[in-house]
Amino acid sequence: MNTRVKRNARNSSHKERGFSVIELVAVVSTMIVVLATAIVQLQPALQQLRANNAKYSVFSTLRFARQAAIAQRRAIRVEFIGSRELKLTRINQPAGTTEISDVFLSSDVGYQLTAGAPDTPDGFGNGGAIVFGGMVGGPPVMQFQSDGTFVDGNGNPLNGTVFLGISNITTAARAVTVLGATGRVHSYQFTGTTWSR
Repeated sequence: MNTRVKRNARNSSHKERGFSVIELVAVVSTMIVVLATAIVQLQPALQQLRANNAKYSVFSTLRFARQAAIAQRRAIRVEFIGSRELKLTRINQPAGTTEISDVFLSSDVGYQLTAGAPDTPDGFGNGGAIVFGGMVGGPPVMQFQSDGTFVDGNGNPLNGTVFLGISNITTAARAVTVLGATGRVHSYQFTGTTWSR
């Protein structure tokens, strides 16, 4: 009986052994390789997503500015600051201003021209990342009026384009245009050869 108990104890210890260190290292190494491959494969999709988010932020902020100008019957000043900030300020009557929005783009997307990308179909110019009224950076005063138009400080309609992108990634190029006479805002995405809506 004693030998039978010892034999069963030996067999059960072999069955409960578990994984060896080599097996664990092999499994963990395989998981790391698969994860790294997935991250590399997802990078282009993530870049496109960040570029689209930046385009949508600029597009929706400019549309909001136009709608606010009409609804509040006040001019809404638009300022493109640095390479990532878009600020809206309401011009109060009889005097003063009120900041109504300050939007910052994500850290890797900014106002920039993409090498090889032509002007948008609207054709408002691509001499710089921001072009309004034919001026790179636009005039000192750009604002939506209470009638929805987008004008300079003298009341002249401003057509213009804001180009967005991620450095060295052609297909991440985006653009938002404003038609001064109506204040209509359009957005575009660069496919690598042409702009599409």
